[in-house]
Amino acid sequence: MYSEKVMEHFSNPRNTGVIDDADGVGEVGNPVCGDMMTFYIKVKDDIIEDIKFQTFGCVAAIAVSSIVSEMARGKKLAEAQKITKQVVAEALGGLPQNKMHCSILGADALALAINNYQEKGAGAASSPTQGNKEGDDHS
Repeated sequence: MYSEKVMEHFSNPRNTGVIDDADGVGEVGNPVCGDMMTFYIKVKDDIIEDIKFQTFGCVAAIAVSSIVSEMARGKKLAEAQKITKQVVAEALGGLPQNKMHCSILGADALALAINNYQEKGAGAASSPTQGNKEGDDHS
């Protein structure tokens, strides 16, 4: 059902945790399946210097969070904003159709963290930018 890459990122997720003094925070949730993702970013000179995530969800949700964090680390903000659900799914070697919503959540959580950073003008941390995604059944 899942690719080797998905299982590797699920079994050994990268960049888990919280950045207490994050420059940007983005949080998304899917009320249908219950998946929740929060991304924390530190930005220096328009580059994502550090990124961490906390995810409550299925195998695909955790794998998506892990790969998104790897893809965004070290990237300029404009490059990181180009990380889409298709890019994420391809990087994981594909996702089952009923799990594609997880790739949307990952891309959206990263985008919200970047937006949160940009809205603050690189100032002190504020409350996270949140989004809710309704959609595909999580079964």
